[in-house]
Amino acid sequence: MERLPAELVSAAFAGTTPRDAGRAAMVSTAFRAAADSDIVWARFLPPLEPLAPEPQSKKDMFLRLLDGPVLLRDRLMTMWLDRETFAKCYMLSARNLFIASGHMPQHWSWIPLSDSMFSEGAQLNSVTWLEIRGGIHTDMLTPDSKYGAYLVFKRTQNFSGFNYPIQKATLYFGQIMEYTSPVLLGENWTPPPELGVAQPQRRADGWMEISLGHFHTSGNELYAEMSFSLMETEGEVTQKRGLIVHGIEIRREKSG
Repeated sequence: MERLPAELVSAAFAGTTPRDAGRAAMVSTAFRAAADSDIVWARFLPPLEPLAPEPQSKKDMFLRLLDGPVLLRDRLMTMWLDRETFAKCYMLSARNLFIASGHMPQHWSWIPLSDSMFSEGAQLNSVTWLEIRGGIHTDMLTPDSKYGAYLVFKRTQNFSGFNYPIQKATLYFGQIMEYTSPVLLGENWTPPPELGVAQPQRRADGWMEISLGHFHTSGNELYAEMSFSLMETEGEVTQKRGLIVHGIEIRREKSG
């Protein structure tokens, strides 16, 4: 195999996995040159441009993404790779979401974030109807992988209006509803377990998150938009304030 043209060897390695390519690079000098080529490692990366400075090679970029999130060039999204499975994961910034009345200062303010790769987040001043939507095309995700979508947020000192009635999280694949669940952003009421209400969890980075749904990407599906939302349920609504939206995270879920 070492006598084959380097381009053919690289093309063969590109059809394997990152672990296989890494092992092949240890076999010989000729294999290392082919296994470390951009032809191989571009196959394991999404077609997205990171914010400069860009690593010298595609393999360097792959390794950088394993270390943690990288801000993409539009500054509206970060991307990283799951260290266990190499699945592609993303965070959509608040500016990358649809937020009902988000353009109206009396309802929402855009504030600087000191603890984020994004420059700003959305702070809720006052609304009665809460609606936040986001989406990602499935060709940006890793096939045959289990994913979860999470709203990442904080509560301010004047946080109020989120205890009851609860909101609803919904997840769609194209036009087909994949998941829906009641959610509770407040903390002054503990719903009975039988209601199946999703509740916030504190993250290691100091933010909080709440599940918007889970889905599985198959290996042979038609590509479509995967969309997720958090919005009011029908019925009585209350005045809400004191929520800071960081974004929506789409990450690989652990098995089991």
